[in-house]
Amino acid sequence: MAINWLFALKVVPWADVVQAAPAIVKGARKLFDTARASRPIAGREESYRGQGGDDVHARLRQIEIALQKRDAEQDAGAELIRSLAEQHARVVAAIELMRARMRVLFGISIGLTVVLIAITVWLVTR
Repeated sequence: MAINWLFALKVVPWADVVQAAPAIVKGARKLFDTARASRPIAGREESYRGQGGDDVHARLRQIEIALQKRDAEQDAGAELIRSLAEQHARVVAAIELMRARMRVLFGISIGLTVVLIAITVWLVTR
């Protein structure tokens, strides 16, 4: 199971993911702002009493309440997307940092291996 994850992590083009992360965050913020800006103006009530009495007015009020609930759900969804995009950007940055550290540690281990082999050869030929 761990081998599959390691293979998956190696296959991912991390440079492309890191480059795309700011655009993803920007897009999520734009979606969040658009969702907030597109909500209808609340409190605007027109009287429809002349076209059917209280039934039409009550039905209109129910529709307005339903729309307000949908707007709240849309705002919550947009906020969630924005939050996930920001978390994604932080995860990608952390992974890129770990990859850089891994390369440094790999270089150090190769260097120490070369030094160890050189010392072993020197001790054997001495």
